[in-house]
Amino acid sequence: MKIPSEPKVIIRDCRAYDVDRIRQIVREGLEELGLRPFGRTLVKPNLVAAGELFPHAHTRPEFGEGVLRALRDMATGELDELAVGERCGITIPTRMAFRESGWGSMIDELGGIERYCFEEVPQVEIPLQHPQRLRDYLFTPEPVARADFFVNTPKFKAHPWTTVTFSMKNYIGIQDDRHRLIDHDHRLNEKIADLQYIIQPQFIAIDAIIAGEGRMLTPAPFDLGLVIMGNSQVAFDAVCTRIIGVEPRSVDHIRLAEEYGFGTTEMDQITLSGDVTLEEAQARAKGFRVGLIRVEKYFEGTNISAYAGPPPEREHSDYCWGGCPGAMEEAIEVLRQYDEQCDEKLPRLHVVFGAYEGDIDYKPGEKVVFIGDCAVWRGRLGDELVQIPNLYQDRQTRDPHEARHDDIYAKMASTTTKLMGARNKKFVRLQGCPVSVAEQVLTLVGLSDIKNPYLAADQILKFNRGYLGWRARSMVNRLMGKRYQKHGSFTGRGQAAPEVDDHSAAG
Repeated sequence: MKIPSEPKVIIRDCRAYDVDRIRQIVREGLEELGLRPFGRTLVKPNLVAAGELFPHAHTRPEFGEGVLRALRDMATGELDELAVGERCGITIPTRMAFRESGWGSMIDELGGIERYCFEEVPQVEIPLQHPQRLRDYLFTPEPVARADFFVNTPKFKAHPWTTVTFSMKNYIGIQDDRHRLIDHDHRLNEKIADLQYIIQPQFIAIDAIIAGEGRMLTPAPFDLGLVIMGNSQVAFDAVCTRIIGVEPRSVDHIRLAEEYGFGTTEMDQITLSGDVTLEEAQARAKGFRVGLIRVEKYFEGTNISAYAGPPPEREHSDYCWGGCPGAMEEAIEVLRQYDEQCDEKLPRLHVVFGAYEGDIDYKPGEKVVFIGDCAVWRGRLGDELVQIPNLYQDRQTRDPHEARHDDIYAKMASTTTKLMGARNKKFVRLQGCPVSVAEQVLTLVGLSDIKNPYLAADQILKFNRGYLGWRARSMVNRLMGKRYQKHGSFTGRGQAAPEVDDHSAAG
């Protein structure tokens, strides 16, 4: 795993999603970095969510087309494979995200490009050996493990769990559902840093033409008019954070990746070039809002009162930035996009996270929802003494080999059953670590008259088409014994600490 000794970041002006313009910019970026795609070349966009409700959540297909055309232009001979791979947000089939984002039709029109839905392919076990690791191995989809030339094409966005999502945070999508939720808690930034050991991109190009501010699934559009490229993830993310006025090392996964040896955040060690200076980019980004807001503050002035105590491992954080509270923020924003009367339809609710020790301002007829395995509370709701025990299990008890996919229909059934069972009770407890956005959406729907986006007439046929295709492919993989593969058949991934490469060019 080679880390460029001369990290370089290129900032280019690009005011519109003009495929030819993007193609030219990316070609020139590859040329300047001395990079030539070769062998099995894999492009990883951010397609976390797509469709009418999520217009600014994903890497745009015009951007992807410009990148793919440029890669073909600059390839060393004929590529063994040019592919696009992704795992979108959990419980939604990636097939649907490809289709709704426009990437599916774009890939079909270009022709000769392989498409991988990462939850549908065999998973490869990657051993970890660095002393700070959360666990001894990770799983990643086979196309990632066997890529010769890896291209990261994220979306420039804010994030409610990690402040920002640029190049490194896009790596959450190089795991399938079974594995991405493991350690997606108050140590999420450490998980992202560990994922860096799987593979490093030779080339990064971020869609910052229309950036997304404030949130992750439903961000507000922010005209930035930039294409930013680079050859080192730490250096790249350091420049992107500085553009929006954030100190890079204040973002934990950037700081950790630097400490692990994946690059530098020091500007005097990063070469900047392009037709937009850092100062000009900062002027364009003035006022950009990041997503790091505590859940109590987020719901002020609404029918939801939120209460958050610390997560189980208090020495790491006094708040679970990577888990259930942020998922609740995203859940309500999804519902607000889908149902414009969402806030009016919500009854008075109380949501509790972590080991909360204060009072809950409960009134008769209201419902209290304790969210997550680590929710702990003891006190009175009206005349009833309530004690919520800690159900959290140490992360080492969660074996990735035994992890299972989250099935949205199973979630609907279990959530409905749980809410019906608590219909005459003052509170309900949602178990999980973390409790996903999908389950929190279903809970809010079940406790109100808000429309269920999963059952919308204009969505259910699209969803079922993708869902059935995903399940059919997964069944074929199981019958063929292709669920998991050992790392030994692949070369060089994850087995050692990063090395500094004296030559940044690949191929």
